[in-house]
Amino acid sequence: MKILLSSYLFHPSVGGIESVSKILVEEFATAGNEVHIITQTPGDHVREANYRVSRRPSIAKLIGLLRWSDLFFQNNISLRSLLPALVLRKPTLVAHQTWLKNARGGVGWNNLIKRAALRSVTNVAISKAVADGISGHSFVIGNPYNDRVFRLIPGVTRDEDIVFVGRLVSDKGADLFLHALKLLQNDNLLPNLTIIGTGPEEQNLRRLTTELALDRQVSFAGQKSGAVLAEVLNRHRVLVVPSRWAEPFGIVALEGIACGCVVVGSEKGGLKEAIGPCGLTFENENVPALVEQLKRLLKDPNLQTSLRQQAAEHLAKFRADAVASAYLRLMRKMLA
Repeated sequence: MKILLSSYLFHPSVGGIESVSKILVEEFATAGNEVHIITQTPGDHVREANYRVSRRPSIAKLIGLLRWSDLFFQNNISLRSLLPALVLRKPTLVAHQTWLKNARGGVGWNNLIKRAALRSVTNVAISKAVADGISGHSFVIGNPYNDRVFRLIPGVTRDEDIVFVGRLVSDKGADLFLHALKLLQNDNLLPNLTIIGTGPEEQNLRRLTTELALDRQVSFAGQKSGAVLAEVLNRHRVLVVPSRWAEPFGIVALEGIACGCVVVGSEKGGLKEAIGPCGLTFENENVPALVEQLKRLLKDPNLQTSLRQQAAEHLAKFRADAVASAYLRLMRKMLA
């Protein structure tokens, strides 16, 4: 099968969609398919890749690749390449990585066009929550995580308490967790916290840490990824994902679970589907509710153990080969 995959962002850019696209193209090619990816991310050739990459292709190049392909796969909808595919009547699969809304929750003209176009494609949502926001039928296939990197590492001592991993922006809610950490002191609970990530809110978070007198409990570790991040996660007991907004999914939760963390995350959107039976959830932006869930975990090591025991069965659905296989089965049905 000749698969043309569109990922607006791709390696060497770093992010969720980029990671998912790279995992999928590698798995599709490993399964014996010819795979060509198009992206708007500049960069050099990907070394030792088993697929081809065209960066910022012209319309003529795009049309040529669409004609070459058996099937067009968009990892998140983009009208720039979707419209030519529809004109050429190319079998098209669209994986929806987020909500078809603007940042304020409204529906702009571009989203109206996207929603109209969805009637002519096969739709996949990365969570049941995202599927509920798409009119008509859509398949649900969760995002994969890199199971070769994020795993239990023998010999690493789990001697740290809580870790936060994410871009330091308001939506990710790191400040909410700092307030929760302060309230835990009322119960004589003084867990340490490692904050991994960078972003525009970093200085405000450092200032808040000092104002709340949490400097002895909180450390800022900067940006980490890949094997380095996996080792850090293996040293922690609990991963907290306190997002303000409704996350469409939550690959970071899968990565934490795979490295032996119990996850505490906000409950709206698809994040609770990524956490599954391997953690606890709380109402978004509800700091007292977050505190209560943390108290349950910190005071009950047996609860942590029972949640960790669910990890293998839960993660099996999101392994790279399992997710790629689900997509390939759907593609073959589209072409049958």
